[in-house]
Amino acid sequence: MFKNILYVVLFLVMSTTYATETETKLIDPITTALHEINGVVKDSQTDLPLEGIVVYNKTSGTYASSNISGYYKLNDISVGDVITFSGLGYASQEITITETQLDTILDIRMEEAAVSLDQIVLVSEVNSLTSLVDIDVQNNPVKSAQEILRRVPGLIIGQHAGGGKAEQLFLRGFDIDHGTDVAIDVDGLPVNMVSHAHGQGYADLHFVIPETIDNIDFGKGPYYADKGNFNTAGYVSLKTKKAIDENLISLEVGQFNTVRAVSLIKLLDGEYSNAYFGSELVLTDGVFDSPQDFNRINVMGRYNFNNFDDEELTLSVSHFQSKWNASGQIPQRAVDQGLISRFGAIDDTEGGLTSRSNIWLNHRKQLSEHQELKTKAFLSRYNFELYSNFTFFLEDPENGDQIRQQEGRTLFGAETVYEHTFDQKNERNRLRFNAGLGFRYDDNNDVELSRTRDRRVLLERLAFGDIDEVNAYGFASATYKVGNWTFNPGLRIDYFEFDYVDFLNPFGFLNPDLDIDNISEDDVIFSPKFNTVFTPNSQLQLFAKAGFGFHSNDSRVVTAGTGEETLPSAFGVDLGTIVKPVNGLVLNATLWGLSLEQEFVYVGDAAVVEPSGRSRRLGVEFGARYQINKWLYANADVNYTYARSIDEVDGQDFIPLAPDLTSSGSITVQNLGKFSGNLSYRYIKDRPANEDNSIVAEGYFVTDLNANYAFAKGWNIGLIVENLFDTEWNETQFATETRLFNEANPVEEITFTPGTPFSARVKLSVTF
Repeated sequence: MFKNILYVVLFLVMSTTYATETETKLIDPITTALHEINGVVKDSQTDLPLEGIVVYNKTSGTYASSNISGYYKLNDISVGDVITFSGLGYASQEITITETQLDTILDIRMEEAAVSLDQIVLVSEVNSLTSLVDIDVQNNPVKSAQEILRRVPGLIIGQHAGGGKAEQLFLRGFDIDHGTDVAIDVDGLPVNMVSHAHGQGYADLHFVIPETIDNIDFGKGPYYADKGNFNTAGYVSLKTKKAIDENLISLEVGQFNTVRAVSLIKLLDGEYSNAYFGSELVLTDGVFDSPQDFNRINVMGRYNFNNFDDEELTLSVSHFQSKWNASGQIPQRAVDQGLISRFGAIDDTEGGLTSRSNIWLNHRKQLSEHQELKTKAFLSRYNFELYSNFTFFLEDPENGDQIRQQEGRTLFGAETVYEHTFDQKNERNRLRFNAGLGFRYDDNNDVELSRTRDRRVLLERLAFGDIDEVNAYGFASATYKVGNWTFNPGLRIDYFEFDYVDFLNPFGFLNPDLDIDNISEDDVIFSPKFNTVFTPNSQLQLFAKAGFGFHSNDSRVVTAGTGEETLPSAFGVDLGTIVKPVNGLVLNATLWGLSLEQEFVYVGDAAVVEPSGRSRRLGVEFGARYQINKWLYANADVNYTYARSIDEVDGQDFIPLAPDLTSSGSITVQNLGKFSGNLSYRYIKDRPANEDNSIVAEGYFVTDLNANYAFAKGWNIGLIVENLFDTEWNETQFATETRLFNEANPVEEITFTPGTPFSARVKLSVTF
């Protein structure tokens, strides 16, 4: 029913837009002749074109952005109009149009300046909130893999497997597990893994070197036509540096035998071509009583060609591998009884290893002043092996309940997007249309869930087989600006095919090439979207968003024939505002709702994600960013969610581990003489750990500190402190039925991974 309503809304809005346009065209063109300006925006120092500079007419409210060649064109220009040119990292410029400048070429040179909120101009873009996070990242660059996703307002993470596994994610009242309800990519390379051995949508970002991150694009809710699977609570798109300005070598040494070394080295620095190489090595024993023996290595190479006219090509290759031991989640009673410490283990043979190798390409071609073609293609090889013990001796009192989850995957895909902007000469209207086609294929072999002992002995295979999954898709959206209004309808179509070969079938196990046990299913889903933005001036924006998204089910669930939804959908609505009451201060607020056709719940004792019933969430979000002065910057976000299962009775309808109140923020000192630093916090309130709220997962408030001092040209020394006030906190928690070796009966209670205590590292870096 919701889809039918949305289709009607889309039809009415498009009809109204067409009527408005028709009415405008009836006006006498002789009396309404308007003018334009156009030109190229360049960096004053390098003389290179600048992309993404916002050209804003403060008088009429019209705007444009410079393209790949720095070119811009702005219609609806009259004598006396005040035009501003703004971009992050550049001093804003303002000019007043004279008669001699009408219908002329107006080239602009921008001077570099410290990043500031003064450089933000609120225009009628569907996702303006992402520019605010850009400010956060530029003021305080990401320094560790754990920090990457924490930069998204309202997104909380937790680690519970020794640092080698993907983090557990919390966003908009979701325990997303490892990525089931947030779509994540890096420069267009998908991160989420469908039908993963450990959990649907598993998203491991540890192959990204933090120092290569340029900015973080994000959106909450299922409102974006170019985002597909797992985009229900939102999406996160990391953009990494196409080129580096200086070489970097950095070394960190800290407690718990922690060492981290990073290098970024230029390989090519030409007029149109650039290339660099990056590497990261992380070693640590961790805070636990049993050493983690953790190690991770990342290498990355990137080549970028940009003729600063009409074409750009970026080719990237990377390899990541990691292995570790883990102490896993421990029951509270084992600590209370003195059997182990908070940092002890019931089974210290947990752990794992993983690797991912990628090659991906991004190409952009400016076909004309108003047309652009974007293409991406990617190929990845991924391996994963994880040993866990969630229930200890519940199932097997003699050998214990350790399990192994394993897979070897190849994934590849491509996408092409065409964009066309239609400028309507004698009107204050503009239409931008884009459409894309793409596909993704996952070939996942030897996907296994087995019972093991001490990582060495295979006791029993519980599941074993091959998975093939194909997702082909198309999408289209139109962004129509009329006066101070922007309308953005969109539609996405996804086709999925799921194949599973079960080797535990007697025939299939003896001869996997036989198709006797090959089960195949397919499905199609339509996801309409609609966004509206009203921007009466450059200090205020109001927006409304509505749309459908989805998360696919695991291939093994789809082909099991149990009647579960193949592509359970989600419907969301956002109403919000962004306001800039004075220069240097930006506030945002959003009221939202999201309904899911099928919730996914993580089952600890089986280490699988199982589908459950429908759910509904209602929430409100507040954010503030304040440039106190040129060197002091503060930001904070507060998020509240009411989350419940629809099909359960009152009092039994809590969604386990769904957070209702979270907050994060920081205060940053940037370039105060030779000093810079950051003090940040994150907070999550107590939350239900089971359906009747009889078991509670404890909340926490944790503070981190970063400080840096430039003591010589290019040389910096820094201090990184996690958990500055040594708070005792639990990073991840589950309500799990467990049995210890000496117990006759199982107990259901909180099992947890302790959060890091006070931990300090010293950092020395040089740029040249």
